[in-house]
Amino acid sequence: MPGWRLAHRRAVTARPRCRSNRCCASSRDGAIAGIGEGRNAMTTRRLFITGTDTNVGKTRCAAALCHAFAARGFTVGAMKPVASGCLRTTDGLRNEDALALIGAMTVRARYEEVNPYAFEPAIAPHVAAQRAQVRIDLAQLDHAFERLSLRSGVMIVEGAGGWLTPLDEQTLLSDLAQRWQLAVVMVVGLKLGCLNHALLTQEAIERHHGALAGWIVNAVDPEMQAAKESIDTLRARLRAPCLGSLPWAPGESARETAAQLDITALL
Repeated sequence: MPGWRLAHRRAVTARPRCRSNRCCASSRDGAIAGIGEGRNAMTTRRLFITGTDTNVGKTRCAAALCHAFAARGFTVGAMKPVASGCLRTTDGLRNEDALALIGAMTVRARYEEVNPYAFEPAIAPHVAAQRAQVRIDLAQLDHAFERLSLRSGVMIVEGAGGWLTPLDEQTLLSDLAQRWQLAVVMVVGLKLGCLNHALLTQEAIERHHGALAGWIVNAVDPEMQAAKESIDTLRARLRAPCLGSLPWAPGESARETAAQLDITALL
């Protein structure tokens, strides 16, 4: 059994104390209802895609992972639980990242299932929720997640910002990874400063959740110097398998990106 699976199992059975009484109470309710512990949790591969920062390519990688698993015959569902920076349309607020996931997944779902909370300002999600006078309901997120999971052989959940992005005054978006028992894949945006960001993110994930399942390096600065040396350093210091190194390619399709990933460690 891969090391990240063992560490993840230990993290689930010996969870650190949650920062939010509301979150902990809701987590108990979710467990009773089967969130993360039911029959489908034993058969569905569940991944949480986080990043070293915002705008590092989480959506590019999440959509590519959808295609990579689909190419191996899996039914794939995806979710962007909370999104800011949404556009107003005749159908309501729509998020570009969530629409990309819908286009990459194989399970048919309503937009509201994929992105239950959509906010217009391109600001931190918890601030956007405060301005909209909306309280993010974990039970509503649970319901959407479970509906998609029951129809999926692989479930891919994309976060927002980095690992410690807040959902409200007490709850972090990454709490969902533990709540739903998701293995974590980290996207490293290849740019100056990424080594520090990647190592700090790894430490935070291991401290609060368990071992990384894998990581993807994504070029976000086409003029970055010493890119190869930075990737070599990441390979030496990150305690998880590298699933791929993606070049700067703005026009590349998610299917083309998927062909550059090796998901063997996630199977």
